Amino acid sequence: MARHSRGFDTAAAHAHLQQDRRLARWMQRIGPIAPDPRWRRSFDPVDALARSILYQQLSGKAAATITGRVEDAIGSRRLHADTLGRVDDATLRACGVSGNKVLALRDLSRREADGGIPGPRKLAWMDEQAIIDALVAVRGIGRWTVEMMLMFRLGRPDVLPVDDLGIRKGLQAVDGLEALPTAREAAARGVRWGPYRTYAGLYLWRIADEASGKGGAPTPRSQE
Repeated sequence: MARHSRGFDTAAAHAHLQQDRRLARWMQRIGPIAPDPRWRRSFDPVDALARSILYQQLSGKAAATITGRVEDAIGSRRLHADTLGRVDDATLRACGVSGNKVLALRDLSRREADGGIPGPRKLAWMDEQAIIDALVAVRGIGRWTVEMMLMFRLGRPDVLPVDDLGIRKGLQAVDGLEALPTAREAAARGVRWGPYRTYAGLYLWRIADEASGKGGAPTPRSQE
């Protein structure tokens, strides 16, 4: 089993994707997408998952406010089993955390304490599907959330989150489709972009924003 590095050669990815003429036209219009600086920063998977839970189904501003309250309540900027364990459920609810999210945070904490959440070193030796399988077991964590972690934090080069509406809208614009492609159709279309489907996904989100007239304000993604 090979060790996976964080990040990839975006210049090589750009050159590879240029072979798709329809996508290449949009890439030229948007310009190169630089490597994500977070690929080189330290990464704490438990904290990242906890924040993903807190941010679900909320605007960024509201989620940031609630997360700040939780950090103040636990007396730490690190969301882990030991720090979250400093407060009871009622305190978390008073911070604005929903009942379902409290249950999800407690499940995450329990799994962390039991060794069920792989740390950064172990993640480096796991393939994408193994990481997804390990983390979707956590209450409140779905495949899409893990895919965002794989793309934005672990820098895996070949991840295409076909359940994401923005990805499919971007593909619809690239191919000039009347109807939104299904997840299965998007997956089939994306095969030719391998092994750089992550980079293609970054463009598809930009393309979706451009096509909807929001080119100056990219849609925020989980983990961003």
